[in-house]
Amino acid sequence: MLLGASIITVSALLVYFVTILNVGKARFKYNVIAPAMSGDENFERALRVQQNMLEQLILFFPILWIFSSYVSELWGAILGGIWILGRVLYAWGYYQEANKRFPGFAISMLSIMTLLLGCLISLGMRIYQQI
Repeated sequence: MLLGASIITVSALLVYFVTILNVGKARFKYNVIAPAMSGDENFERALRVQQNMLEQLILFFPILWIFSSYVSELWGAILGGIWILGRVLYAWGYYQEANKRFPGFAISMLSIMTLLLGCLISLGMRIYQQI
């Protein structure tokens, strides 16, 4: 059933949706007319937050689901929640100033690396047991 992974997935998508809305607000506020992708520094930071979130989701979703399926649904949800917290802190810091993004980046990357390592170990053990 994987309710935990489903809740984390929807929560991550909600955070991503907020970053999309923030880019739209920044376009209007800083008068950056589409299709322009540059302009005011504040707009560019909002855009970079959204782009980076999208880049991270491509890695996050598969390993969240694999970890939750093969390692632990509970720990998958916990680590996924930590990842979301890291992404929110990353965005909050980056919106203020580019060099304030690091704590959120570090938190989300530690969560990603833990999920990935758990997946590799679990799948490796399963393959070994099949041999």
